[in-house]
Amino acid sequence: MNEKMLLSEREKEILRTSNTSKDRRTVRRLNPLGMRVVVRVRKESNQTEAGLYLPEGSRDSMDESLLGEVIEVASAMDEDTSEEANVSGVPLGATVLIPKKAGTRVPWDDDLRVVETKEILAIVQEIEVI
Repeated sequence: MNEKMLLSEREKEILRTSNTSKDRRTVRRLNPLGMRVVVRVRKESNQTEAGLYLPEGSRDSMDESLLGEVIEVASAMDEDTSEEANVSGVPLGATVLIPKKAGTRVPWDDDLRVVETKEILAIVQEIEVI
């Protein structure tokens, strides 16, 4: 199978700067397989809605679920159009709710998790109310 590697503008810039500098950096792209997605877990503030600051880790012990953004989805090559098609069923860029222990943490980035789609509790729609 002939697979094209599409790089984001940020990844291209990192590659350009790393090739000219003495210290080279590695760019990694996760391609989830099967019915999985890559989720970047959002870090919540340690401040409550009332303005009180909570001790480090206290919010983590109370939370049962995490909010995150889907940054990569499982895809397959569509033979008819020769384009990649999302096979996970979860839209790229969606905000999702996952259990606290869901997924597998990525070793080089603590905020990333590879999550099976059946572990996703909900897709969250955020609407700003004025």
